Amino acid sequence: MSEMVKLTIDDREIEARAGEKLLWTALENDIYIPHLCAIKDEKRPNASCRLCFVEIEGVDHPVTACTRKVEEGMVVKTRSPHLDRLVKTGFELLLSDHDLKCAECPANKNCALQTIAKKRGLKLRQKRFKLIERDYEIDDSPAEFAYNRSRCVLCGQCVWADREEAKVGAIGFTQRGVKRAVTTFEEIPLADSICTECHLCVDACPVGALYYKSDLK
Repeated sequence: MSEMVKLTIDDREIEARAGEKLLWTALENDIYIPHLCAIKDEKRPNASCRLCFVEIEGVDHPVTACTRKVEEGMVVKTRSPHLDRLVKTGFELLLSDHDLKCAECPANKNCALQTIAKKRGLKLRQKRFKLIERDYEIDDSPAEFAYNRSRCVLCGQCVWADREEAKVGAIGFTQRGVKRAVTTFEEIPLADSICTECHLCVDACPVGALYYKSDLK
């Protein structure tokens, strides 16, 4: 049996398994922390979305909840003026590089971005950062699904599903900075790659970048 520890999150005393990540402990206790890239089974979370910041008593700077393990006596805050500014900035940066035609998206009303906006009182139409306009072609070469790169938030959920669950490796990250993208080797169409069309990547996508053709409105 795993050792248990007691900690406090937002003034609630909680018992958790020693070694568990703070993010999953909070979520399992109905304490919402924004997140996109976190994968529970990933041993070394990359914390790339920069949305799950929390404050821990005795730590002089915010930390990402997906990388921090719970500890006995830990006191955590998920909301503060500083944290809210950090999350708002990270969220708006994501939106500056995202195709926000929600009404046309198969993930509309079932989208992680919409959930974050609702839970944190944020607007989906941000004006703070200049929009990055891209002209990506939709890859609809697979029989039952398609990939719209302009909706991708680079969370890595599809890459994990493809490599760790499907054990295929058809897609991965390429480039750096604003050119970073999820694509196939040499950016060939999915149907021409080693993709087995198992659909696990589609099911993993939280924002409608990968979607079933049958879900198109």
